[in-house]
Amino acid sequence: MSRFAAHSQVLFWEEPNHVAELKAPDLHVETCAQTGVTVVTPQLPAGLPREQECEVLKQLLDLYLAGEPGPFIRWYYTPMMLPFSEHVMADCIIYDCMDELANFKGAPPELLPLEQRLLSQADLVFTGGYSLYEAKRDKHPAVYPFPSSVDAQHFAKARLARPANDDGRPRLGFYGVVDERMDVELLAALADARPEWVLEIIGPVVKISEDDLPRRDNLRFLGGRSYEDLPACVAGWDVALMPFAINDATRFISPTKTPEYLAAGKPVVSTPIADVIRHYGDIEAVKIAPRGEGFIAACDEALALARGNGQWLKEADQLLAGMSWDKSFQQMDRLIKDALSRSVHAHPIVSPTSWSSSRSHHYDVMVVGAGFAGAVMAERLAVDGGKKVLVVDRRPHVGGNAFDEYDANGVLIHRYGPHIFHTNSEEIFSYLSRFTKWRPYEHRVLAAVDGMLVPMPINRTTLNMLYGLDLKTEEDAAAFLAAQAEPVSVVRTSEDVVISAVGRELYEKFFQGYTRKQWGLDPSELDKAVTSRVPTRTNTDDRYFTDKFQAMPLEGYTRMFERMLDHPNIDVLLGVDYCEARDAYPHDHLVFTGPIDEYFGYRFGKLPYRSLQFEHAQLDQEQFQPVAVVNYPSPATEYTRITEYKHLTGQQSPRTSITYEYPAAEGDPYYPIPRPENQALFKRYEALAMVQPDVSFVGRLATYRYYNMDQVVGQALATYRKMAQRHVREQAVPAAIELRPSSGAA
Repeated sequence: MSRFAAHSQVLFWEEPNHVAELKAPDLHVETCAQTGVTVVTPQLPAGLPREQECEVLKQLLDLYLAGEPGPFIRWYYTPMMLPFSEHVMADCIIYDCMDELANFKGAPPELLPLEQRLLSQADLVFTGGYSLYEAKRDKHPAVYPFPSSVDAQHFAKARLARPANDDGRPRLGFYGVVDERMDVELLAALADARPEWVLEIIGPVVKISEDDLPRRDNLRFLGGRSYEDLPACVAGWDVALMPFAINDATRFISPTKTPEYLAAGKPVVSTPIADVIRHYGDIEAVKIAPRGEGFIAACDEALALARGNGQWLKEADQLLAGMSWDKSFQQMDRLIKDALSRSVHAHPIVSPTSWSSSRSHHYDVMVVGAGFAGAVMAERLAVDGGKKVLVVDRRPHVGGNAFDEYDANGVLIHRYGPHIFHTNSEEIFSYLSRFTKWRPYEHRVLAAVDGMLVPMPINRTTLNMLYGLDLKTEEDAAAFLAAQAEPVSVVRTSEDVVISAVGRELYEKFFQGYTRKQWGLDPSELDKAVTSRVPTRTNTDDRYFTDKFQAMPLEGYTRMFERMLDHPNIDVLLGVDYCEARDAYPHDHLVFTGPIDEYFGYRFGKLPYRSLQFEHAQLDQEQFQPVAVVNYPSPATEYTRITEYKHLTGQQSPRTSITYEYPAAEGDPYYPIPRPENQALFKRYEALAMVQPDVSFVGRLATYRYYNMDQVVGQALATYRKMAQRHVREQAVPAAIELRPSSGAA
């Protein structure tokens, strides 16, 4: 933080102090003279109910930041700080994950859900070592490991300092927090085995009782010391100890003590911590052994090394030469600047939590949702209609499910699964071309069937590969499929569609298992529209789509959305739920693109949706699969498809990035489930929507339809035209009904 403070203002928000007899919450603010970091410590009345504490902290934070111009970078060392601060808009959000906090003793139950929330918002995730990186890298697309750095000059003072107590007895020491990560039984065993040694343990005792500490004449718990005093403490030791317990709390740690002890000129003895073995296991100065006789013997070896000729220091110093906080700062700073350069975070006009009626932010239209439907509506209303528009989205980014971003490999990935643009509409393609250049791309999909990767949709090549045939013409393929097909008197379900076209065997190979996984239902239970979307061909055309226009946004979807919403009449409020914003920002009309049942408070029950879960992976190989998407129809494979993004983007890189896609019953709503009873339920909500003159419902979720991206754009353009025509008519007829501020969910 001191290095960042040399270039920017750094505010370090501390845990609150609970002060007896304090009447009102307050802030203690102090700027560190050495680092320039401003430390802000909330002071709260003792006994403040926990449910009120978050709101009080939020108010204190808003009060303090009211005088700061922003924009901000929000940097978290713990997800527990998120609830009272996530409303503060930022151009970059960082989760600096130093430990697996959920594994610590007494970890609050809300920590893991809050971490998931923070991961969903963060632009960058830093980890305090490689073991932690390996644990987190599949949970976020931009995770970067930062193993322990060292201020070598600071700790090298120990090499020159005179020991404060030199009585000739061997001294072994440790500094750091004494908690459940410390193997106190190992300390007792070491003290008993070598009574002539002195063991000094420096640091506060937390989360374990002082009464549980072993007491020996030669084992001394000395309490905490300042960072400035540590070199002098270490100077009196012969050997530095890292007697960590091997448990959940130490599974992912990467102790900064290792390089600090080496910089101080002391050999180190550690229990087998994964990152210590990984980074220091091959050097003479670090002895690694399990608790028991092996650890005691390793201490004997280290003591002999310390009292030898010091040749081991050369190897240690060579290792330390590549480690510094300056280097870590430079790497972090570059990543942050890259994230800022492509930032999609927008700044609110005012935080809803602190809005007051004296503020004059009135909008003609509030648009809920910054995906295709919301962005198109906002752009048309602002640019063509001249309206003042506020776009609100509960996610911390624009683009909805089409949001894309660069991952740790530098590959442009789609966080919510692959989005392939195709359309036959020249109007839609021309409209979007105002906001992006295009990369020509024709999508091809392979299916893993019978141990082969075959073209999907089924075509003549597919049939020849599966059955060892040599069908040469479309007539040959048509005759083969006709022989496989089973007559169905009335085609009602998705199963009927496929069996009547290609027969039961191909249905089972390609459709039945895939559909069951994707929808959680057998094709016989789904409307015929589901499988009707996937054609069967008798030619060798292996393109997934045959639309006139097929392309990918050259700079990605997110950049396209940013340009779409970049207009003086459009303000964007991200990371805020519509329910929080609707009263804070008065508006005449509402465009709602979220779930229609949610808008009406689920009055008739929830509309069924199918959700998706994504597992993103960065691979150290140039290519993973021959095409962008490979489907896995077999029920034996849990995921439905794997996407490799470099095929979509055309990027060249020695590394590649892929996504495994898992259908799910719970989660964000992705696909309306097409069944008659669900459509009937939607009709009840649609009837409510039709009598809302001040609200327009647009998009897949608001109209409960299984739209492609281009269809959503087309629907939004059509909706805007109708609104514009109605406005013209109302202007011409003075008695026309005025738009009224929306009242929100009933």
